[in-house]
Amino acid sequence: MFKHLLVPTDGSPLSDNAARKAVLLAKSVNAKVTGFHVVPQYHILTLQAEMLADTEERFAKYGQSHAEQYLSVVEKAAKEAGVPYDSAFATSDHPYEEIIKAAEERGCDLIAMASHGRRGLRGLLIGSEAQKVLTHSAVPVLVFR
Repeated sequence: MFKHLLVPTDGSPLSDNAARKAVLLAKSVNAKVTGFHVVPQYHILTLQAEMLADTEERFAKYGQSHAEQYLSVVEKAAKEAGVPYDSAFATSDHPYEEIIKAAEERGCDLIAMASHGRRGLRGLLIGSEAQKVLTHSAVPVLVFR
């Protein structure tokens, strides 16, 4: 059975709910959990590059703060369930790539994540990170709705 679950979170209520379910699954099979969050890349257009350094640093701190906040939900669920826990975050404009990479690098044998249920034109335009992970991952993926 599964020994190490990667649990990506974006801090949404659906993602928090999926994380709690993933922790319960981990507990039932005596697996450990790694919470994971992807912070968006910093992008800005300006002609005065000297103004960017301070802004980029603040953006990085803001992103790390949010990552810690989102991952604390997974950590709390793991502690309450007595499940071994670790966390990590990455910075990228392509979360699905970082999720797959983290699962592979950390030796995870299951990615357990939420789906936001985007369908139709909205799903086509915005895209679904869960769908992209399902499509590209060699590691099995469990999607909670």
